Amino acid sequence: MFELIKIGNHNVIDLAERRFKSKIVSGEYHSVQFFLNGSGLSHLFRLRYNTSNGPYLLVKQDSSVFKELKVGDLMDMEYNRSESLGGSKTFKTLITSKIPDDHYTGYSIVELSIINNQEEKLN
Repeated sequence: MFELIKIGNHNVIDLAERRFKSKIVSGEYHSVQFFLNGSGLSHLFRLRYNTSNGPYLLVKQDSSVFKELKVGDLMDMEYNRSESLGGSKTFKTLITSKIPDDHYTGYSIVELSIINNQEEKLN
C-alpha cells in the first residue's frame, strides 16, 4: 500500500507521510496528545509548525513533561484534527531537539519528527 523510496543510502518518506506533513502545514491537525512513562496521564499540547524544521511543541521548562521528554525519545503521539474535521491519527514520533524559545521566557521548543503511521481513528 505504501511505497518507501530509497535514494542512495537515504530513505525518502513515503507519499502518505508527505501528505500528513502537508496537512500539518495547512492546519488540519491542531494538537498532539501523548502519555509519558505509563503514568496513565494524557498530555495535550497545541501543535505548532515551523517551515524550516517542521512540527513542534512549546513546553514550559520547569514542567514535569519537559523534564521527562528527552532528545532521541521515540513515542506514540496522537495528532488531533479540529472538531469540524473529526478523527485523529497516531504516529511514532521522535523528539529531535529541545531549544529555549526566544519569544516566551521559561519555555522551550520541542521539535518533533514523524516516523510512521500507526493507525487512524474515525469519530
